[in-house]
Amino acid sequence: MALFGFEVRRHRLAAGMTQNQLGKRILFSTSMVGMVERGERKPERMFAERCDQVLGLDKVMTSLWLMVDRWKDSAPRWFREYLDAEQEATAIRSWDPLMVPGLFQTEPYARHILSGEPGVAADLVEQRLVTRMQRKAVLNRDSPPMVSVVIDEGVLYRSIGGSAVMRQQLEYLLEIAQDPRVTVQVVPFAAESTCGLLGAFGAAELPGYRTLIWVDSSGQGEVTDNPEVVKPIMSRYDAIRADAHPQRVSKGIIEEARAKWS
Repeated sequence: MALFGFEVRRHRLAAGMTQNQLGKRILFSTSMVGMVERGERKPERMFAERCDQVLGLDKVMTSLWLMVDRWKDSAPRWFREYLDAEQEATAIRSWDPLMVPGLFQTEPYARHILSGEPGVAADLVEQRLVTRMQRKAVLNRDSPPMVSVVIDEGVLYRSIGGSAVMRQQLEYLLEIAQDPRVTVQVVPFAAESTCGLLGAFGAAELPGYRTLIWVDSSGQGEVTDNPEVVKPIMSRYDAIRADAHPQRVSKGIIEEARAKWS
């Protein structure tokens, strides 16, 4: 995305255009041109195609756009729509009873999880790892989303990758929880909560009041914005979160667990 934005700016300046002038010619807003040039926003394919037309380029920007879009190619096909939505979301929510959610996983933790799939090739693991780490870019946008993550207390004590990996992962959770736009909460064992035991899920709230959710399963998961599915899932999330400790207390629980992984 940074390279794409750099090239848009380079060719625009070579053509003697301002951001406003280019935006008018390609029918996109000046602010959109600016965000693309700064690498803050993934453009639509039409943006690239119109840049090629207006700037007299031979599919240069379209080819770069295809490179930008390929970062998610190694992800399961069913999940790719959600990855796109996540990059545009104004708010992200997730629940996981078994592991740290993908958006907050460290590289060693994620590699161990991805390697656990039966028969998976090492090169595919690395490709999927790149995709998973790339998701974190959403947290560094100029206007990052509000992110709320709820995990079961058992996640903190389930060994994935060994003591060093777990300690690093919990340290990262504590670090990311310092971000004022991020909330990490733990559902304690004592809550005896059963509402979320059926599996992990997440939601991305998009501009225009549209919400896209994903629901995991042992086979193929599902991504949908169907209100008949979204509404009960979000109600389930609210019920799970009601059983969770507030963030301040949750941080203390994570710190205690981290100490046990020394």
